[in-house]
Amino acid sequence: MKSYRIELNPNEVYGVDDWMGVLRQRCPDIHRDRLVVLKRSLDARGSRPKVGVWVTDSRSPEALAAMGKPYEPLQVSENAPVLHIMGAGPAGIFAALRCLERGWRPVLWERGQSVRERRRDVALLSRDGRLNPESNYCYGEGGAGTFSDGKLYTRATKRGDVASALRLLVTLGAPDHIMYDAHPHIGTNKLPGLIEKARETILAYGGVFHFNSRVVDLDYAQGRIRALVMAEGQRIPVEALMLCTGHSARDVFGMLQRAGLEIQAKPLAMGVRIEHPQEWVNQWRYRQPESVMAAWPPASYSVVEQVGGRGVYSFCMCPGGIMAPCATSPDGVVTNGWSPSKRNNRTANSGWVTEVNLQDIPNARADDPLALLRFQERIEAKAAEMGGGDQRAPAQNLSDFVRSVPTHDLGDCSYRPGTKASSLYQLYPQDIQDRLRTGLIQWAQRWPRLCSEGAVVVGPESRTSSPVRVPRDPVTLHHPACSNLYPVGEGAGYAGGIMSAILDAWRSVDALCSP
Repeated sequence: MKSYRIELNPNEVYGVDDWMGVLRQRCPDIHRDRLVVLKRSLDARGSRPKVGVWVTDSRSPEALAAMGKPYEPLQVSENAPVLHIMGAGPAGIFAALRCLERGWRPVLWERGQSVRERRRDVALLSRDGRLNPESNYCYGEGGAGTFSDGKLYTRATKRGDVASALRLLVTLGAPDHIMYDAHPHIGTNKLPGLIEKARETILAYGGVFHFNSRVVDLDYAQGRIRALVMAEGQRIPVEALMLCTGHSARDVFGMLQRAGLEIQAKPLAMGVRIEHPQEWVNQWRYRQPESVMAAWPPASYSVVEQVGGRGVYSFCMCPGGIMAPCATSPDGVVTNGWSPSKRNNRTANSGWVTEVNLQDIPNARADDPLALLRFQERIEAKAAEMGGGDQRAPAQNLSDFVRSVPTHDLGDCSYRPGTKASSLYQLYPQDIQDRLRTGLIQWAQRWPRLCSEGAVVVGPESRTSSPVRVPRDPVTLHHPACSNLYPVGEGAGYAGGIMSAILDAWRSVDALCSP
């Protein structure tokens, strides 16, 4: 059974009614009913963009592997073992779904609201700058993943069964093409429905959800978590606890410290967020007349520069997207970005970040596990002060940011609830700012329009990952000092996106259920 690569013109794939018909004509050796697409990738390198499509026969081993395994939950019995899960983001929800396959009852505790109510809070935040500290872009059903653009690309393919994870997402309502696109993407507008379908599945098979339920302390003794202490004062006895809180749930790290459980400082990337007209990105990446690429997907980029031996790079690039306010407290400002499924907004944005470690922070102690978190908080508070309140973000024209001069006539920007022209180049310590600035100068040598009029920079992009790691045993995956506490996903320092969080959750549930 043959498997091979077909090269197509982008106009044979995008904006056509039956691109699979084109493939079938090009693959006469495979019966039309057995043609399976393994991968589809738009390659913009070289003088002529092309689409590489890897195909095979549905009976081949490659096709069977690419299909993944079907999701087969079990109806939970009355006396089933119970896993309590803190946080209903991607890690928490998919840990719960995995529990159902293993015959365990998942009980999820989420500090925020269900996704439907949460959307109202996010709308108020974007429109009026009114931040609900318990229901926002980070807290609530689906976690930050619900409003994070829905990128599913991961390099962590050795951590688990990516194909089965994608297949489950399709079962929950994601589009079929995520199974074979090289950089799969769902879209922020489609994610809430998918999250609701996941909740319905969990409830139907015996799982439990608790919204507006914040855990404020852990009853820990003799190497085990005995109970959760809730904000209203209740004690919830637990036999096993999975910590699936996101990287913005800073109070959880304090909770672990009070219990005497070890946490560790973890380097992270911080910087700013840049925005350009999507048309500019298309012209730079595709190098074709507008009439030729009218139906092509909005172009994206991934850029890495080296400055003084340190990396500076684009992060979470959102073609056809907008910038969003992602703070979790009113005294800080945080920016991020997202795209709808069609990626059809007129602007593109991306984080522009560099690694920050303890050596970058003046007077930081090596034994302080919260040193990087406190630095993060200080930057976000400074940004709020520069922005003038109500979640307005400090911003500059990108050319002024690079030249380290104030901006007086700020260009348009998609960030809502608004921006304020500020000296954003003064947000970070000089060493960090120099790396961000120099990296942009180097990048502009390859894209001369990078810093042209119309390009805007907003800050900070400060929550790329957790500034803290919760340690765990490499085999059992529970905390070294607590045999029933399982740190999972982004908040614990073990994932960097939706897909890696899903895979980490599955791996942790499997370790718990099959000791």
